[in-house]
Amino acid sequence: MFEKILIANRGEIACRVIRTCRTLGIRTVAVYSEADADAQHVRQADEAYPIGGPRPADSYLRGDAIIEVALRCGAQAIHPGYGFLSENADFADAVEAAGIAFIGPKAASMRKMGSKAGAKELMQAAGVPVVPGYTGENQDPALLHGEADRIGYPLMIKAAHGGGGKGMRIVRDSEEFLALLESCQREARNAFGRDRVLLERYVERPRHIEIQIFGDRHGQVIHLNERECSAQRRYQKVLEESPSPFLSAELRATMGAAAVLAGQAIDYVNAGTVEFIVGQDGGFYFMEINTRLQVEHPVTELVTGLDLVEWQLRVAAGEALPRAQDSIGQHGHAIEVRLYAEDPEAGFLPGSGKLERLRLPSADAHVRLDSGVIEGDTVTIFYDPMIAKLIVFDQDRPRALARLRGALAQCEIAGPKSNIEFLERLVRHPAVVEGRIDTGYLDRHLEEFMPSAQAAGDRDLLIGATVVQLLAQERRSRDNAAASNDPDSPWAIADGWRLGHGGRRSLAFVQRDERLELQAHGSGGDYRIEIPALADVQHQVQGARLDGAELSLRIDGRARRLTAFGDGLTENGGRVVMHDGQRRLRLESVPMYRHEHSAASGSGNNVTAPMPGRVVVVKLAAGDAVEAGQEVMVIEAMKMELSLKAPRAGILAEVRAVAGDFVEADAVLATLETA
Repeated sequence: MFEKILIANRGEIACRVIRTCRTLGIRTVAVYSEADADAQHVRQADEAYPIGGPRPADSYLRGDAIIEVALRCGAQAIHPGYGFLSENADFADAVEAAGIAFIGPKAASMRKMGSKAGAKELMQAAGVPVVPGYTGENQDPALLHGEADRIGYPLMIKAAHGGGGKGMRIVRDSEEFLALLESCQREARNAFGRDRVLLERYVERPRHIEIQIFGDRHGQVIHLNERECSAQRRYQKVLEESPSPFLSAELRATMGAAAVLAGQAIDYVNAGTVEFIVGQDGGFYFMEINTRLQVEHPVTELVTGLDLVEWQLRVAAGEALPRAQDSIGQHGHAIEVRLYAEDPEAGFLPGSGKLERLRLPSADAHVRLDSGVIEGDTVTIFYDPMIAKLIVFDQDRPRALARLRGALAQCEIAGPKSNIEFLERLVRHPAVVEGRIDTGYLDRHLEEFMPSAQAAGDRDLLIGATVVQLLAQERRSRDNAAASNDPDSPWAIADGWRLGHGGRRSLAFVQRDERLELQAHGSGGDYRIEIPALADVQHQVQGARLDGAELSLRIDGRARRLTAFGDGLTENGGRVVMHDGQRRLRLESVPMYRHEHSAASGSGNNVTAPMPGRVVVVKLAAGDAVEAGQEVMVIEAMKMELSLKAPRAGILAEVRAVAGDFVEADAVLATLETA
């Protein structure tokens, strides 16, 4: 076994590899970019070395710099994690040429999977089921049209060298084929530099099921059963689970055998995943092999009781697979979701910024957390905005879903926006609960999963937030009174007492730009609360008690138990999050009285950055005329490009950024002359 390895990655997966290495007594070496000098994987590794600037191209994609560090520090092997260089055959070759073990498959195996058309032909020859289609080199439009008619509709046109959901078109009848072919080829040429396409029969309402495989250098290839990843948005996985609620025992065995055939066909070594598309009739077809460890590998670990990173290390060190196929068991049910810094209500726009508060459930036998950040860390603009993977396990699927709902209810993220509310709705949706979601369901019905409730509609949660604020005010008043020269003065305590009558306290909250004002009478946990925004404006609250984060109270005679999160409410405002076990309400407490100011010079005259990023290109200059919606510049953030457009027609008065500039969120990058 190795004594020291280098991890050519960052964040959650680097921390995950470190954890197993520490268990095995293997020393770890981290590499880091300028943006990651204080990152958790740097702090947790035994040694860490800088390798360049914050952009991946200047650091984590610099194979030469990584190998140089490995040689300098005496690392015997390099673990690539996932992403970055993990599926780069040239890097794997360079690692081996330097006399260092590559903890992954052979470069030759990667290259065989580099072309979708070539991979499909190889799998078909090996006896692995493939979708009927055409993968030939003759790209004459008339020939392709004839092949499409032969295959039948609906079918998919796919860029042969594509990925990430680009270069794909669904064709439903012969008449629209040529127009969609031209569109697909154009996109493929722009994105990948090559416009070759392949044709595949399109499977309606498909399931996405992948089989974890493992091979060693002694010729053994086995599978570790399946993961279902059918909950997807724009071809990106949202929820993964094992076992699949869709597969029968017979279909599971058949697919497992096909995955092993696929691995044997490319002489596969180490961890890999064979991905299949599965029709509603149970027919399954090869899609691709991911030649690395998958993000969702923890669900397989929980149901098999195995440590896949340990298996990777042992195989790379030349050992045989620790178990044979007939000794691979499967127990219970595991589900994984990923907590991201992103805004689902803004098209899942990635976010960044300091994690001012990161509250996650405690890890135990039923809940696992894989993360590369802690409270106080910063989610940067340069990399994937994942905060943590939340994985749950229980003896069956209904219990696992219940565990997941409970774990999500305990999560709170303050700083960048997050997808917690989206995930909470996802795991309660009938399509997920009943195990019938297909890969296109989320895109077809996204509105069903979006947080939509308004504060005034979540009446009990709003009342609960009001009570939390009232109790906080009273607690602060008691503390201030105790520290004053006259601690017994009734005027020093905010308990609502007034000469001759019960005083009124006014409060205000903001949620999604909606301002709500409330009035309260009473003190000590007994209140009459008025909500002018609601028709029945008065509610009686009795017996309210806040024990840690748990609020118990009676609202109009109904006893409720709510959970309250917050960051220390003050007279000038603060954040409070209420949860009733099913729904979440996030509010910002704001001063009741505020100065209103004119916003006449607002965003209608400005082009602003929606998030921190780097300016890629500036397309216009000061003095240029623009139309409403015309692209002014493009910024890059979180591995994606964002087009910034003019809010109205006019003349650009000022352009405040040039290509290469790093800009903060909400920064004004260009202004229009006032009409």
